Amino acid sequence: MQAIPQIILASTSKYRRALLARLGLQFEVASPQVDEIALPNEAPQDTARRLAEAKARAVSARFPQAIVIGSDQVAVLEGAALGKPGNHANALQQLKAMRGKEVVFYTALCVCNAASAQAQTRVVPVYVRFRDYSDAQIERYLHREQPYDCAGSARAEGLGIALIAAMRGDDPIALIGLPLIALTEMLAAQGVSVL
Repeated sequence: MQAIPQIILASTSKYRRALLARLGLQFEVASPQVDEIALPNEAPQDTARRLAEAKARAVSARFPQAIVIGSDQVAVLEGAALGKPGNHANALQQLKAMRGKEVVFYTALCVCNAASAQAQTRVVPVYVRFRDYSDAQIERYLHREQPYDCAGSARAEGLGIALIAAMRGDDPIALIGLPLIALTEMLAAQGVSVL
């Protein structure tokens, strides 16, 4: 039986760490220290893809024999990217704008084999239609969950699910920040079997 290479998650996100832990693999976490600003006129899915790869490659340079996993997510409402709100006022503004509308969450994934410098990338979209919730419901939600570190201001894995009317996509878990279906396929291509 072949030894499993060192696996590094190029992210300090507690959400991505928890998702990767579901696969039962041993892994370490490293901060990628990548500037996450979109380039001028860059499509949101291209931003997510570029940043996922940049994170994986930045960490690969520090772990030359590892399989490094990078991920990034960009939420898009009516063509405009929604970032992490950071505070109550911004989250309130985002949730009011998203009310009754569809938001696309593009979650990009990059699995980089540091030894060969080969990288696989994939972007997994999840389409989320939000309910026509009231201002009072937004306030109650924000007070209870405080999702200020989540793009789009709603944690689908938590109470934010109450704001969502429907989701569609190949991997709904991608909405939380790490597409596990794609990841298991990409790891298998590097000789890492989850099962």
